[in-house]
Amino acid sequence: MSATDTDAHVSTCGCKGIRSCLLCERLKGGDQLNGNEAKVKLHFCYEPVLKLAVHEDGKPTSFPFPGVFIWEDFLSEEEEEVLVREIDTNVWSPSQSGRKKQDFGPKVNFKKRKVRLGDFQGLPAISKALVERMVREPVLAGFQPVEQCNLDYHPERGSSIDPHLDDSWLWGERLVTVNMLSDIVLTMSRHAARGLELGLGSEDINDDEKEEEEQEVQVAVRLPRRSLVVLYGEARHEWKHAIHREDVTARRLCSTYRELSAEFLPGGPQAEVGGRLLDVALSFSHTAG
Repeated sequence: MSATDTDAHVSTCGCKGIRSCLLCERLKGGDQLNGNEAKVKLHFCYEPVLKLAVHEDGKPTSFPFPGVFIWEDFLSEEEEEVLVREIDTNVWSPSQSGRKKQDFGPKVNFKKRKVRLGDFQGLPAISKALVERMVREPVLAGFQPVEQCNLDYHPERGSSIDPHLDDSWLWGERLVTVNMLSDIVLTMSRHAARGLELGLGSEDINDDEKEEEEQEVQVAVRLPRRSLVVLYGEARHEWKHAIHREDVTARRLCSTYRELSAEFLPGGPQAEVGGRLLDVALSFSHTAG
């Protein structure tokens, strides 16, 4: 069934544990507190031309912010329209924190470090041309996605995703996301205790050790509609990334592509498993419906 009407995008909650969205908060009769709200935050904005994190308040403080690549207008308006229509013909499953998702990849148990094909048929056929375009960019040379995850964010569900680091046992160096339907802010964060390593002065970091541990450095990375973003290196492994509820002001779709880690590539201990996964993934045999 197509998910193109507003009710279909808003009606179902998939939250578990400490996660919450507007739908379950209304049922519980109040707002769910966010544990990150108590932290003191140092706010910076990412400047993609200079590759610097610049202080939000206009202070001279800035520091290098490597590991982010933004490709504006990766999609044309017409391509975005076709992609969204195709994505919406697939079934959306309720997910945490007001999101909906579609997964195209192997079955993974990260706690037990086990992976199998399951019913994986390959990445969506419509993604083949996008992947062929991506790999022409030097930062994505040799990129072979083995998994694609589509996420649906909507302000009426209070959609968000908590600060996190993606797995690095199965997933490799580069995380690639195509942003659709609306602009969004990707918030990168780490504890301010390492602030001096970033080049922040003592005037930026609280001298009180206890308060310093509770401080957090945040860098806002602004992603235009129809852009592609790559996280790699420090941004991939040392900075958590998140989408905050207040930054979701309209429906937003994104497709995130992940490659295999060295463990599953030629020369790695699980190269044979990785080869089988890639053979299926890069067949692009999944058709919508």
